[in-house]
Amino acid sequence: MASLVEKSDLVTPLVVKEYDPESEVKFTRDEIVAEAKLQLFLAGPMMFVNVLLSLIQTISVMFVGHVSELALSGASMATSFASVTGFSLLVGMACALDTYCGQSYGAKQYHTLGIHMQRAMLVLLVVSVPLACIWATAGDILRVLGQDPAIAVEAGAYARYMIPSIFPFALLQCQFRFLQTQNNVVPMMLTSGITTLCHIPICWLLINKMGLGSKGAALANGISYWTNDLFLILYITMSPACRDTWKGFSKEALHNVSKFIWLAIPSAIMVCLEIWSYEIMVIVSGLLPNPTLETSVLSISLNTNGMIYMIPLGLGSAISVRVANELGAGRPKSARLAVRMATLMVAAESLVAVVVIILGRNVWGYCFSSEVDVVSYVSDMMILIAIANMAEGVLSVLSGIARGCGWQKIGAVVNLASFYFIGIPLGVVLAFVLHLGGMGLWTGIIAAVFAQTFFLSIIALRTDWEAEARKACVRVFDSTIPVVA
Repeated sequence: MASLVEKSDLVTPLVVKEYDPESEVKFTRDEIVAEAKLQLFLAGPMMFVNVLLSLIQTISVMFVGHVSELALSGASMATSFASVTGFSLLVGMACALDTYCGQSYGAKQYHTLGIHMQRAMLVLLVVSVPLACIWATAGDILRVLGQDPAIAVEAGAYARYMIPSIFPFALLQCQFRFLQTQNNVVPMMLTSGITTLCHIPICWLLINKMGLGSKGAALANGISYWTNDLFLILYITMSPACRDTWKGFSKEALHNVSKFIWLAIPSAIMVCLEIWSYEIMVIVSGLLPNPTLETSVLSISLNTNGMIYMIPLGLGSAISVRVANELGAGRPKSARLAVRMATLMVAAESLVAVVVIILGRNVWGYCFSSEVDVVSYVSDMMILIAIANMAEGVLSVLSGIARGCGWQKIGAVVNLASFYFIGIPLGVVLAFVLHLGGMGLWTGIIAAVFAQTFFLSIIALRTDWEAEARKACVRVFDSTIPVVA
């Protein structure tokens, strides 16, 4: 079988310039301005994409919150359950494309991006089948875990009606990374915007007009994800911008699946360990006194924090693309400049976010519930969310660097230590031993975030960018050589 890579590419791979200590620390004004503009061009649309995508489930929960407090608790619990057992795993596995597609694009191996995406789609769709089976038994699982029976029944029904959303969500994650790694982010912003706007009337129609209640909100998620998928499929297959990166379906996607899985699994572990820790806190909140209030407020806090985090996550996505592209192109100096600029910009963004959170904390709870005790509790929790955001901004950039470099295994170890050796044990002690309730659980999360930021910062500061560029060269050309039958 003929190789996908031209012979000249294999003989003369990327050339990494000799290390020059002075060149690593001195950048011209033009280089700095150009890098800032490029990152803002990438991060701006990605911020909107991340916010809009997170709004799909948030809007659904908002609609359910005005049905009844029990419905809100059930939908919140089901959303957390779906995130723990499905969405987080798919997001994590798709993050392997940040490394493969990003570095391949930087190395100008454009034709391989579509093959990487197809390979990821195949793997994620296969993984989605057992995940759907888990969602079908969500109610029983939650009861076994000791959740309130009424909330477990409501959550189980909501999770079952969310099953149609898992498959389009898997495809969507692959499409997003295929486009963003080639600096093509505006179409993603437009399709996500249209989908989110359509999601509001869809929720109203299914919940209020058709009387489906919380089940209608769950179905609306799947409809919106499929809509976004279809928009992007049309764009990828018809747009001249993807002419070089999408060559149609190819049997080559069936080769080197094990190599993708080898990076996708630690990538999934890295992402899941972090996301699971947040969702575990929501599930644990169901064991506190007054579980309906605690679960609702902690879920609202989680949704709010996640939505705010979507903004620095845009910068994280941008730095992931920039680092992967520059390492793939054999330019370690440019990769280092990208890291510095992203860190400065996310620090400024975090400061603005903290001010906005503090100013709006007394009214934000009304978006989810009209219950006075819920609104008051959410107001108190917003203070902790503001504190967490100060570290999460920098953390988003550090995580992006890890994905761009292919450090998923290192990231998995860091997340394990930060959340499961520090954050969750501390949160449980504060909540159940010192009786701080949901505030104690969230304090544990804050401790984990600061620990995670500290560990990844040390790793980033000690990085040998020349070595990372050489690793990227090996990864790009090794992944493009198909297995000979």
